[in-house]
Amino acid sequence: MLFLIAFANAVNVLVPLFYKRFFDLLSLDLSSGSETVARLLVGTIIIVAVLHGIEWVCWRVASLISTWFQPRIIADLEQSSLSYLHEHSYRFFSNNFAGSLVRKVHRLGRAFENFADQIEFHFVPLSITLIGNLVVLSTRSYVLAGILLVWIFLFLSLNMGYALWKLKYDFKSSQIDSEAGGILADSITNAITVKTFTGRMFENGIFREVTERMRKAQMFTWRLGEYMDAFQSAFMFLIEFVIMYWAIKLWQNGILTIGDFALIQGLLLGIFFKIWDFGRAIRHVFTALAEADEMVQILKAPREVVDARRAKELHVQTGRIEFRNVTFSFNKTRRVLNKMNLIIKPKEKVALVGPSGAGKSTITKLLFRFYDLESGEIIIGNQDIAKVTQESLRAAIALVPQEPILFHRSIMDNIRYGRRDASDEEVLGAASKAHAHEFIEELPQKYGTFVGERGVKLSGGERQRVAIARAILKNAPILVLDEATSSLDSESESLIQEALTELMRDKTTIVIAHRLSTIMKMDRIIVIQKGIVADSGTHTELLKKGDGIYKKLWEIQAGGFIQ
Repeated sequence: MLFLIAFANAVNVLVPLFYKRFFDLLSLDLSSGSETVARLLVGTIIIVAVLHGIEWVCWRVASLISTWFQPRIIADLEQSSLSYLHEHSYRFFSNNFAGSLVRKVHRLGRAFENFADQIEFHFVPLSITLIGNLVVLSTRSYVLAGILLVWIFLFLSLNMGYALWKLKYDFKSSQIDSEAGGILADSITNAITVKTFTGRMFENGIFREVTERMRKAQMFTWRLGEYMDAFQSAFMFLIEFVIMYWAIKLWQNGILTIGDFALIQGLLLGIFFKIWDFGRAIRHVFTALAEADEMVQILKAPREVVDARRAKELHVQTGRIEFRNVTFSFNKTRRVLNKMNLIIKPKEKVALVGPSGAGKSTITKLLFRFYDLESGEIIIGNQDIAKVTQESLRAAIALVPQEPILFHRSIMDNIRYGRRDASDEEVLGAASKAHAHEFIEELPQKYGTFVGERGVKLSGGERQRVAIARAILKNAPILVLDEATSSLDSESESLIQEALTELMRDKTTIVIAHRLSTIMKMDRIIVIQKGIVADSGTHTELLKKGDGIYKKLWEIQAGGFIQ
């Protein structure tokens, strides 16, 4: 593609030579042999037509190749970006706006398109045109070629220096653009909260502030561009005047012919046509680099949680889980777990209870290896989870979260996400066990119903049942229930408990629940306080301990309501 573009421009450099010949022929004395001159003129314009034809073919083929090449690279960049994003840690997504990340992915593809266009349609043609025209002009006058060379050097240097100086403003505009995208996505995602708290004007004000900063940044850079364009045009008028002035002097001395004036004008117009957009092209390149930079930084950033070298697949044989001296902090000032030890027997059903902030949810996040430990080990069976692949680890654990977030896809697709090769019959079976089939059948499109972004078209209880169906379908040997029935009313919860009992059968199960009534039948209740296991036992055993933490929590929930 680049060769064809270069060849097309090289052919175009030759055209002014034939216009020189054409005008030199016109200046001949036609008193003798006008027919011969006319034939030569016709032959000259035929050669020009052939050269333009060759140029046209080269450009068309190069453009067809470009239309095949660029979309493939853009798609690959965006696909690679999404793939790498998903390899980043839980903490990474907690610290970044989803809207900003989406914008950065798209901007990387758009930046490549912009960058490639400048290379293909500006820099390669400009390079060939400048070199070719200088060579052609030097065959007629070294003085004129030297003057033009100095002018070109100054013109390109000034444009390059300007583009580099302006780069910091391009980076700033890209950062504001990402900020605006994040604020916009955050506001729209929380549209219901905005309505319920009458925050429309407040949200408009936040977005207006960032878009005003974006407007000022754009206006500043666009004005700079206009000033540069004004300077460029004046600089071109100057070189045209100087070159033509010296050409007249050389013509007076018999060095140049009338045809040389056509040649010089053709060469100057060719250079002006290509070099006029050099400043804009270089600014487009730096703008593209600025737009790509944020995503490139993410692609270059090391992932916080990575598979160990030669990590093995996790093979869950017994489902035994052990936390050995596990220490973990979210930051230097907030230690969550402190040398915690806990053993969960194979197929044992345990509940984690304790006050808010005790570390219950953190335990399950560490089990999924969303974070790496500061010290200690988590063992499943006889394998350290830090030494197995993350994919195999997470494939062995099913989760029903407190607030399930669904894809904006059909209910069938959302349930099937638990096991993507499952048949429709298996999906329906899982939905029936989760008591989701009843409400799904009442929907207009049944299992084909799209649930909206994050599942907003469904109630909290309906989303919860879809999440339970997904976990049932996954059928992993280890199960984590994080407030799995918190969004259900009493009637729905009684239906779900039967499904959960079936789901927990023959599985090692960890249940987090603030409603202690839901965990009374667990094999063991683990009381977590200040990052350690403070107590453990059955519901009955823990209640017998007069000053136990569990008994206090139970009295707050049960006794408080009685009072």
